[in-house]
Amino acid sequence: MEAFSDGVLAIIITIMVLEIKVPETGEGRFSDLLPFVPKFLSYLLSFVYVGLYWNNHHHMLQSCKKVNGKVLWANLHLLFWLSLFPFTTAWVGEHHDSSAPLAIYGLVLLMAAFAWIILLQTLIDANGRNNILAKAVENKTLKEKISPFIYLAGIVCSFFIPWLAIIFYTITAIIWIVPDQRIERALNNSEAEG
Repeated sequence: MEAFSDGVLAIIITIMVLEIKVPETGEGRFSDLLPFVPKFLSYLLSFVYVGLYWNNHHHMLQSCKKVNGKVLWANLHLLFWLSLFPFTTAWVGEHHDSSAPLAIYGLVLLMAAFAWIILLQTLIDANGRNNILAKAVENKTLKEKISPFIYLAGIVCSFFIPWLAIIFYTITAIIWIVPDQRIERALNNSEAEG
C-alpha cells in the first residue's frame, strides 16, 4: 500500500509540474515569466500539500502492522482526492482571482483532509486501540481541530475576496509544514522500549 501510494503521489507531482509550460512567445527574458507566477505559486502550494500528505502517510504507516480491505479502500479514497490536485492546481493557476477555481480547490483540500481522517480511523480500527498510532493520536491537536474551519473559511472567501481564500489555504499548509510529531515520538519511544 505504501509503495502504491508513493507511486501515485509521484505521478500527481509530475502531472502538476507538466502543467507549467515554457513561454511560447517573448524573447527569452525574465519578464516573459511574469504571466507564469500565479501558475508557479499554485504549483508550489499544491506541491507542499502533496509533500505533507506523503510525509505524514509514511509516519502513519510505519506505526501500523496490519492492513485490511477497509484500509485499502480508505487509502484509495484519499488518493482520489489527492489525484484531483493537478486539475485544481492548473485551474487556480490560470484563474487565480476567480471564485469557482478557488472554491473547488478548497473543496478538494477539505475532502482530502476528511479522507485522511477516515484512513487514520480505519488504520486504528485494523490495528487496535493499543497500537502505537492509536495511542499517539488519541488527543487531537489544535491544528487538527481548526484546519477544516480554515478550509471552509477559504471556500466562503473565494466568492467574496479571492486573495483571502489563497491566504487561508496557505496558512493551513504552513501550520502542517511540520509533520505530526506525535507519531514520530511514539515510534521513537516504542523503539527505545523495545
